[in-house]
Amino acid sequence: MPSNDEHWLDAEAGPVVRSYVLTGGRTRHSGAAFDLVATVSVTRRQPTEPGTLTPEHLAVLQLARNPTTVVDIASDVDLPLGVVRILLADLREHGLVMIQAPVPMKAQQVDRNTLREVLHGLRGL
Repeated sequence: MPSNDEHWLDAEAGPVVRSYVLTGGRTRHSGAAFDLVATVSVTRRQPTEPGTLTPEHLAVLQLARNPTTVVDIASDVDLPLGVVRILLADLREHGLVMIQAPVPMKAQQVDRNTLREVLHGLRGL
């Protein structure tokens, strides 16, 4: 039998609360899907019932004060990505965050004619 002086919990033991508890057993979020590199930012809306937000929700809100990506939030709160997606969807349903799809960069919008010219040039080699 361990003595009262022994500590049975350490940092390597993992989370005390399992992920499914944080999400209420949900494995998928509701609402529109969003990308891992989507930008998350807070809205000006205040929570109508602050008691319904968990400490994890509040941590995500804190991080989203400055626009950041979904994957960066997951990394900073040290929770699995699936859990963070569900928390973000909850916050979005309450109108507390906006999740915006990534804007394609100009370099990603390559013209078909440019691709044909490159292919023609490669064949000429």
